[in-house]
Amino acid sequence: MTVVSLHAERGALGAQQRYVRLREHRDDGFVIFDFAIGDPQLSCELIMPLVAYQEFCASNHVVHLDDAQGRQIDREALKWRYGQPGISE
Repeated sequence: MTVVSLHAERGALGAQQRYVRLREHRDDGFVIFDFAIGDPQLSCELIMPLVAYQEFCASNHVVHLDDAQGRQIDREALKWRYGQPGISE
């Protein structure tokens, strides 16, 4: 998998890259994931059946973020939440 820059280029919504970060594959067949357009740090959480998720990813031509990229996003969020990375309270 190619490493994705977390600083996406701005442009028309239709031309912006879409990102998926898989959070959980549940025992009942549903998956929980984050979906972002243009900037993987600004996402919404979605849940859907596995087949629908696969179709959603294919139709949106998503880039799947790996664990390391997800941790990088989480560290960046800590900066905004607590003023510096690594602070959890």
